[in-house]
Amino acid sequence: MVEPLRERARRAAERLRMNADARPHYVVCGSDPLAYWVVRSLLATQSPTGRVRVTLVVPKRRRSEGPDGRDIEGVQVVLADRLDEAAFRRAGLAGADGLALLHQDDVGNMHAALCAQEVEPRLRLVVRMFNTSLANGVQQLFPDSAVLSDASIAAPAFVAAALGELAPTYFRHAGRILYLARRVDVRPQDVVCGLAVTTEPELVRVLPADEATADLVLAEATGQPAGTELAARRLARARRRRQPVRVLLRAIRSFATRKIGIAVLLLLAMIAVLGWLNGRAADVSWNESLYLTLVTTLTGQDPDVTKPAAAQVMQVVLNLAGLALIPLITAAVIDGIVNARIALHNGRIQLDRSGHVVVVGLGNIGTRVMAQLRDFGVEVVAVDRNSDARGASLARRLGVPLIVGDAGLEETLRAASVATCQALVVVSTDDGANLSAALNARALDPDLRVVLRLFDGDFAERIQRAFGIGISRSVSYLAAPAFAAALLDRAVIATIPVDRHALLVSEVPVVADSPLDGRPLAAVARPGEVRLLAYTRAGQRTDWSADPRMVIQAGDRLTVVARRAGLTALLRETTPVPPEPSGAPAPRQSEE
Repeated sequence: MVEPLRERARRAAERLRMNADARPHYVVCGSDPLAYWVVRSLLATQSPTGRVRVTLVVPKRRRSEGPDGRDIEGVQVVLADRLDEAAFRRAGLAGADGLALLHQDDVGNMHAALCAQEVEPRLRLVVRMFNTSLANGVQQLFPDSAVLSDASIAAPAFVAAALGELAPTYFRHAGRILYLARRVDVRPQDVVCGLAVTTEPELVRVLPADEATADLVLAEATGQPAGTELAARRLARARRRRQPVRVLLRAIRSFATRKIGIAVLLLLAMIAVLGWLNGRAADVSWNESLYLTLVTTLTGQDPDVTKPAAAQVMQVVLNLAGLALIPLITAAVIDGIVNARIALHNGRIQLDRSGHVVVVGLGNIGTRVMAQLRDFGVEVVAVDRNSDARGASLARRLGVPLIVGDAGLEETLRAASVATCQALVVVSTDDGANLSAALNARALDPDLRVVLRLFDGDFAERIQRAFGIGISRSVSYLAAPAFAAALLDRAVIATIPVDRHALLVSEVPVVADSPLDGRPLAAVARPGEVRLLAYTRAGQRTDWSADPRMVIQAGDRLTVVARRAGLTALLRETTPVPPEPSGAPAPRQSEE
């Protein structure tokens, strides 16, 4: 702990010598909503020397219409299309406290990290990565680093919403395993604290003053499965009961093309008619007639010149029909196998399903959602415009049908059996395409549960009021607190999604001469913003039911669950009052 403090003091002294500004300085590289929310989280942070400084490195040209942080007031913007040493030096990386690499390019982020190391070897590094093998490599190269995946952080919330349950949020702290649960699903003695009142979906209240009114609680795990897992098990059992029927339907429907099937049926009809006429001519019973017909058709044996001419003609025709029947059957079998495999590969033909979950968009988040649903044993159908999408190969390995097409088209949604699915999860990166798919799916089934990925919170609320689509999630909004906390080197133990809110579980140290130093524990709680979970005094065990009259001392650690703004306010109260900044340079924009 002493070494990080010395390093921070060295950096502050270096900044004060260079530009008379000792405030912490963080560099963020990214041009998407995640960068936007991380920058906003950093700007809301208060340090002992004042408000932190943020430099945002973005490409010269916007890559999407959504916000990427360059228009946020108080941010120094550096325009650079390439993250190299020159760009990092212009961003003031030398002496900076941390660097966040948030581009959706694992290899590019790795290269940028190596370039950053040349500029500032001792640097707190936070990297956004999807590939876990590369993540391990980064952590080996950069000991003071954190590698996070926004998709992994946000995916559980989408999975839980699709199953109509709570996000499976588990975390361990001070020897306890805690998780989010409904109060009715846990024993009263397992409840740690109340988190939110969700009885009115249009008015969700988090961290209410009266904990007894909260129907969502933080509970201690006792080995029982969570609601999401139970819902997934029910779906899996229902799917297994339907499996034999679906296998039979698959065999019948994908046997052959229509033309070959018609040809086989016509030929069999002709054989049946000729066999009946042959039986009547030979004056035999129906079973003997069937025997003679099959033997004559399939073997062509038993020629007899003494037979009447009509019988000889029918026998010759039956022999010819037999010669044609065998190749037709062979062609039908081969054609059926080939067409079934092509249809399965391209997603053109799908079986009628029910009770499954349709995932639209196999990017980072869609791939994670699909994998977690399959891990639960839930049947999934994936839809994507591109057959080579990021998660396409994983879908094939997991046996998930992939329909290649535009989810905004009705025929694509019908191919995925959206009208009979349990939920539709739309998680592509295009808000307009997501909304189009959701509305078309609602036209097929007005009661369908739709989980919609939208960035703009105001837009999501208007969509909810206008169309009744009330389950919307923002991946960047859910993941940003974890990235910002990792960059600040603060221990955010867990992020708990509740509706569109993100509650942070964090352990906050109390610094000497801070506003909370010497005040009672009751001063920590703020209804709607902060709730105290546990209290730890130096050298003692964590107290989960501390007396609110106990006086806080410097060096104590407060474990709290809080909203983003509430945690920021608490951090200001646990650090000394900063001096007035002198001569801080105004934000500027630098360009190559």
